Amino acid sequence: MLRGRFEIAAGSRGMSRPWRRSKIVRVVRFVIKALDYLRELNILSLALRLLLAMLLGGAIGFERGRKGRAAGFRTYMLVCLGATLTGILSQYLFVMVSTSWADVAARDGISAESRFGAKAIGGVGFLGAGTILITGRQKVQGLTTAAGLWASACMGLAIGAGFYECVVIAFILIFLCMRFLPVLERIAVENARNMNFYVEFSSLEDVSDIINCIKAQGAQIYGVEIDHGKPEHIERPSAVFSIRLNQKIHHEQVLASIAELETVITLDEI
Repeated sequence: MLRGRFEIAAGSRGMSRPWRRSKIVRVVRFVIKALDYLRELNILSLALRLLLAMLLGGAIGFERGRKGRAAGFRTYMLVCLGATLTGILSQYLFVMVSTSWADVAARDGISAESRFGAKAIGGVGFLGAGTILITGRQKVQGLTTAAGLWASACMGLAIGAGFYECVVIAFILIFLCMRFLPVLERIAVENARNMNFYVEFSSLEDVSDIINCIKAQGAQIYGVEIDHGKPEHIERPSAVFSIRLNQKIHHEQVLASIAELETVITLDEI
């Protein structure tokens, strides 16, 4: 009796495995058909692409906006939306020239090749350049924001082309770069042997004191940019030092020793 029950249970488990496999196969086929349908030019596909551009572009921009960057939530959203429209236009032009406009295109020599995408990336380059600036302390800011705008535009082009698999992967990687990699980057910079810092001092004669203090920390100076200042504008002389630490020392320790000099007015690592 027990043997019969065991055989029945084993048989039912054996029958369930093929059923599960067939169910997985059906789901995969359904997903593939759905993606193929969404790659076509129809109302549902257009609405989904534009909505994805708003959500994903806005999600990346929201993270930059929280940090007070020049380009934030709405800027990233609009850039991604515009790039998506460009991708849709390129696909629409190709379809129309190949079908409905085929006779007119052949008569007038109109090509199905579209350069909308290249023009969109070029336009984003001008937008990104506006977010990059060099502060009075010779520190470059806005490069990550500009790169994020460019990446958002490229993601928008992928959305416009209906390349959904690539869009998901690209969004995850871009968001990880924006959200989590700054922590690792900060740790790497704090433990690096090379460091740059900006310093303001009373007069040019004080440069020698700063150099002696740096050498006392066991560091080598491989670059100095000195600004003599403008007395008529009450601007003090300043300098940007690039040094290499011969031993592993915290950057704060080096800056603290320089800040103890009476002639140093402002000190900031860049």
